[in-house]
Amino acid sequence: MPNRPYGFAPQIAIGLFSGALFVKDKKWAFILPLLSMFISDLLYQVLYNYGLSPIYGFYDGQWVNYLLFMGMTCFGFLIKKSKPGNIIVAALAAPTTHFLISNFLVWMARDKGYGLGRPKTFNGLLLCYNDALPFYINSILGTIVFSAVLFGSYYIAQNKAGKKALA
Repeated sequence: MPNRPYGFAPQIAIGLFSGALFVKDKKWAFILPLLSMFISDLLYQVLYNYGLSPIYGFYDGQWVNYLLFMGMTCFGFLIKKSKPGNIIVAALAAPTTHFLISNFLVWMARDKGYGLGRPKTFNGLLLCYNDALPFYINSILGTIVFSAVLFGSYYIAQNKAGKKALA
C-alpha cells in the first residue's frame, strides 16, 4: 500500500484471526501471520533493492519481531466465540503488548545502534516509548480495521453458508 502509515499493517489482526479460528491445529495459527509477514518483508526488500522504496525488508534482529508476532497470535486463542467485544479487547491488547515489549527491547539494544540511542534510564525508556507513539496508534488502527475485515468477512461467509444449508 503506497504511503501507508508506519505500523498500519494486517499481521496482528491475522494473528488474532488465525488464533481464534485454528483452535485445533494451532501450528496454522502461527504459520499464517508469519507467512504474511515474511511475504511482506520479501516484497519490501525487492522494492528496496530496485530503488523503489526507502524501506528495506530484512534487517538484523528481525527474528525477535517474528517471535513477537507469534506471541500476538496467542491473543487470538483467548477470543471466545468471536464476539465483537472480545475481538475489540484483543485488537487493543495485542498491539499494546507488542508496543510495550518491542520498544523495551529497542531501548535495551540502544548500544547496538537501534532506536534513537535513548539513555538507559527510566526517562530514556519513556522517551523511547514516546518516539514510537505514531507506530503504536497506527498499529491499533490497523489491527482494528483488519480485524473487522477478517472477522466480519468470516461471519458473513458463515451466515451465508448456514442459510444455504437451510434452503
